[in-house]
Amino acid sequence: MTQQTNHALLKKIRIVLVNTSHPGNIGATARAMKNMGLSSLYLVAPKEHPTLEAYRRSVGAIDVLDNAVIVKDLNQAISACVWVAGTSARLRTIEWPIFEPRECVQQCIQHLESGEIAIVFGRENNGLTNDELEKCNALLHIPTNAEYSSLNLAAAVQVVCYEFRLALIQEIKTKTNSKKHREDVLASTDQLDGMYQHLYEALGTLDFFGTNNPDVVMRRLKGLFNRANTTQREVSIVRGICSAIQGKKRLR
Repeated sequence: MTQQTNHALLKKIRIVLVNTSHPGNIGATARAMKNMGLSSLYLVAPKEHPTLEAYRRSVGAIDVLDNAVIVKDLNQAISACVWVAGTSARLRTIEWPIFEPRECVQQCIQHLESGEIAIVFGRENNGLTNDELEKCNALLHIPTNAEYSSLNLAAAVQVVCYEFRLALIQEIKTKTNSKKHREDVLASTDQLDGMYQHLYEALGTLDFFGTNNPDVVMRRLKGLFNRANTTQREVSIVRGICSAIQGKKRLR
């Protein structure tokens, strides 16, 4: 099942791999990125690239590999970025803020409107150096099982990319709901009473009640509209229907 997200913002997220040893990890990273809608891949002095193994492991994310930016050092990879997070498999005694993936993504999203951000992943064997981390605004730590903390590079990328997609989907839902609430304000009790009276009159015009008690029928209809959290726009629609009913009846 697909979810709508903000593609323009996803394009502003750079995934940076530093000195990747295994070309298969580069391909698997491209696949993980494309799964979640990210496309901006930067490779800092990879040991081997491009390779057949990387393309094989990408499983259809060939465009991400073809458009990958290969640079000599981290400075080039994060150039012009407004916020950078460096990943680490272990917690370090450093002064940088340390975030788990969801917290880190929330920090990143606050800066996306201002420019591009980067998430930097280090070498498979020993991660990022302290000198490289000094170029970052924060440290990203994935809290894995303490008894088996080793996490494959592409799997780590997948976790982070998923959190970005999830956060941006939620942001769109929030904005959509806010817009809906602005446009579809709940009807007041006075507006509902006016609608009920109008509906009563229109149904009477149609001889709808017949031998039924109108009060009982209207009570049930009121319960229906109250449960539906009827909006002002919906009140207008119902009253428009009532007016149409009354107009046609009069014409006959």
